[in-house]
Amino acid sequence: MQLAPSTALLSVLAGCSVGRIVGMHSRQPVRTERLPSHYRFVMNRFARLGHNDSLSARNPIMHILLVEDEPKSGDYLRRGLTESGFVVDWVQTGVDGLHNARTLDYKLIILDVMLPGMNGWDILRELRRTHDTPVLFLTARDEVDDRVKGLELGADDYLVKPFAFTELLARVRTLLRRGPSREADVIEYDDVVLDVVRRKATRAGQRIDLTAKEFALLHMLIRRPGEVLSRPQIASQVWDMNFDSDTNVVDVAVRRLRAKLDDGFDKKLLHTVWGMGYVFEARQ
Repeated sequence: MQLAPSTALLSVLAGCSVGRIVGMHSRQPVRTERLPSHYRFVMNRFARLGHNDSLSARNPIMHILLVEDEPKSGDYLRRGLTESGFVVDWVQTGVDGLHNARTLDYKLIILDVMLPGMNGWDILRELRRTHDTPVLFLTARDEVDDRVKGLELGADDYLVKPFAFTELLARVRTLLRRGPSREADVIEYDDVVLDVVRRKATRAGQRIDLTAKEFALLHMLIRRPGEVLSRPQIASQVWDMNFDSDTNVVDVAVRRLRAKLDDGFDKKLLHTVWGMGYVFEARQ
């Protein structure tokens, strides 16, 4: 018997979706199967996306990163979130999860704790050095110490398996309603420490004296390590101006910052990508 759309059970939806499996071979639509034991998808009319959903109306594109190594669990969560109106990138290893979290713009990250290659604790620890994207932890571990550890590392919420999909969805929407989290007061990358509140920068413990624009430039770069930033991007965010190809203000500022940041150090952090822009990253 076919269920009416208003009461469709998310766990048996197998139609086309806008969700993506990142870094994996594309999958064909799968047949309905029994849910993994630690997930309890429940039939609830509020779990689906309605035309009057206020959150989705205000934010037509909500991009979520799902890091879950269990294939069945990941596929069910991806499909359920997609049917609820979100665009979902699903990766299955910790390394891929950290890479995506650092290089792409997500509104929320749903992160399993036990992952191959790099666990959720380590991902969150590294991510919080540069990003303040909200993180919802998923775990089968129900110990108080584990929950405290996750929250102290910077997780925004913590959901213990088994759980109903409607509860996950409610927590996702609550985190998204909060808006952007407050940026970290101190940002670290490699041996560079940027104190945003005190407007101080150090490398290997040595103070770097920066002008206001140089500090703003370093702030932009350190928050997006490994990402090539074009001259128009930098001009727009640091100088609040449209980039004019006849001006070299960006190149001059980068050259001055590089002299202060990299001179005297064997490992260079600020690199030119010819024809594209600049990138801030530690290279071997």
